[in-house]
Amino acid sequence: MRLLLDTHAILWWLTDDPQLSQPARQALLDQTNEVWVSAASAWEVSTKQRSGKLAGLPPVHQWFRELTALDGFAQMDITAAHALRAGAYPAAHRDPFDRVLAAQAELEQMLLVTCDAQLAEFSCQRFW
Repeated sequence: MRLLLDTHAILWWLTDDPQLSQPARQALLDQTNEVWVSAASAWEVSTKQRSGKLAGLPPVHQWFRELTALDGFAQMDITAAHALRAGAYPAAHRDPFDRVLAAQAELEQMLLVTCDAQLAEFSCQRFW
């Protein structure tokens, strides 16, 4: 499987949070799966840290790329095609991070690992 992690899935994986579903956890442990982390998630984590929503974590720039690379996760940049698709979705969903992640999953033909039911508004496939 080709998996793109939603930001909460990354955080729950890195902190070993029990909120990460067992199927998602097993999929991330399965070495035959491709696991990707979006630049949108780095942007979202950084934004949440700046606003005080992720107190207790060290500054994201000190750990994000390093820890995801240690787990063998690939990094996905945001392309113009991703941005254009994210902006063109007719869904009323206003979260720019979710819109980009949905666009990336759709365009790159990946499963978006997320528990966010609101992402059903988008034309990407979800896995949880």
